[in-house]
Amino acid sequence: MDFEGAFFAFCVSFFRVLRVRRHFYGKPFKLLPWEKEAISTFYGTLKANGCRQYQYLYLEIPKKNGKSQLAAAIGLKQTFFDGVRDGEVYVCAADKDNASIVFNAALSMLNQCPFLKKRAKVKESQRIIVDKVTHTIFKVLSAEAYSKHGYKPSCVIFDELHAQPNRDLWDIMTFGSGSARKQPVFVVLTTAGDDPDRSSIGWEIHEKARKIYEARNGNPTYADNPLWLPYIFGLGGDPDVIKNIDIFDEELWYKCNPSLGITIDIDTLRAEAADAKTSPASERLFRWLRLNQWISVNLVGWLPLSEWDETVKELPVNLANKKCWGGLDLSSTTDLTAFVLTFPPQDGLDYWYQLYFAWITEEKMREREQSDGVPFGQWVTDGYVFTTPGRTIDYDFVCEQIAFLALKYSIQWIGTDPWQAAAVEKVLLDKGIKVAEIPQDVKYLSPAMKKYEKLILDRKLYHIYNPCARWNFGNVRLYTDINNNYKPDKHKSTSRIDITMAAIDSIAMHMAHPAKTNIFYSPS
Repeated sequence: MDFEGAFFAFCVSFFRVLRVRRHFYGKPFKLLPWEKEAISTFYGTLKANGCRQYQYLYLEIPKKNGKSQLAAAIGLKQTFFDGVRDGEVYVCAADKDNASIVFNAALSMLNQCPFLKKRAKVKESQRIIVDKVTHTIFKVLSAEAYSKHGYKPSCVIFDELHAQPNRDLWDIMTFGSGSARKQPVFVVLTTAGDDPDRSSIGWEIHEKARKIYEARNGNPTYADNPLWLPYIFGLGGDPDVIKNIDIFDEELWYKCNPSLGITIDIDTLRAEAADAKTSPASERLFRWLRLNQWISVNLVGWLPLSEWDETVKELPVNLANKKCWGGLDLSSTTDLTAFVLTFPPQDGLDYWYQLYFAWITEEKMREREQSDGVPFGQWVTDGYVFTTPGRTIDYDFVCEQIAFLALKYSIQWIGTDPWQAAAVEKVLLDKGIKVAEIPQDVKYLSPAMKKYEKLILDRKLYHIYNPCARWNFGNVRLYTDINNNYKPDKHKSTSRIDITMAAIDSIAMHMAHPAKTNIFYSPS
């Protein structure tokens, strides 16, 4: 089969799998201009000897513009229509989950193209597809795989290079690995990275591609490389220039997201932009995931303290006997221990309300004032913080205080950080108070934190004035991931955040419905 016929067959399979876009967006699919230009230029630019000009295709583009599907399609093209016998095509992903996304997309394409399906042998459990005619193998690898040595790839595709945990997989799969092939292909499909230290392999290759692009566009500072074809969509360049760009300009969104309106709905970006205007964390994610800006700041604060101040309100007098959910953040022996009760709307309550309780050791309080720079002594006098006897936090004393609160309020469940949980779980359970451990990772905390944030911004959650709780709230710095999830980072926040952590745990506990799920563990 000649190149044009092979490329047409590849496009047909590509079109068929992406009928899913018609299902979701009500529009018939056609190859998008950026996809058409990149693919046709990469495969169609030939040298005098008839071989391809380019060996490396670099596509950096924001999330949800169709990178993984394109990676799968290119992988199938290289497997069935590159004219290579005994070829080896590898799609490299950062982890097993991302590797499965690419393989499942490729399998879907294969299943929707009967001609290819007849030629293929599929080993689904191993994420392998074999062309029975050319004996070319298509395989998805993750960085978690033990060893990649000894491969002779005809094609290597990196999906989300920025997420690779180190440079090992890149070095093994690219350094000299294509020397045994006449026309090796190396493709990078990635978003920008969260790499403040500029030390990742993703940043290194981004910079290489950027300099080639700039050289090709007349910048004499950099050297061209005729083997590379770079495409970069998103905010980049001088940080001072980026800082002054209006990130809420919808024309900018379309420039950064060439699939906007096809694979991403404009209303989605409008909603995320609205969040970005009120939350530094949301703005950071918007710049990173929607405008493809490489992140250069390690951590960001959460909501401005002005948002916290707007939710200060005298609490209803009728909280007694109302249903509430608790969050308990246990400190080390001398730090702040916090307990928060969250009351959702119910009969007699139109809004959400929170009560804050915090304990510090009596004998170490003055020392903490010096190290933390806040007036714990005055807060204790004013009733915002309580002391426990002795030099270390007395967990039994805290449990007694919680049991006393349980006599007044209808505490349904208490969620606690698994760290040090054993010190209080049995005591509370013996007092008839149900306790569950809440894993403190982003998967479990992000939904609760987003709900908490929305309740504050929508003015649906209120609390009385508490300067210690306010101080904790302002100290929060966030850990974020590429899936738009985030959680407080205890180790990198500016100071103590225990009360805020307890508040988030209380909302997570309310969302969990532990009687109906096994996400949380409750000792019997």
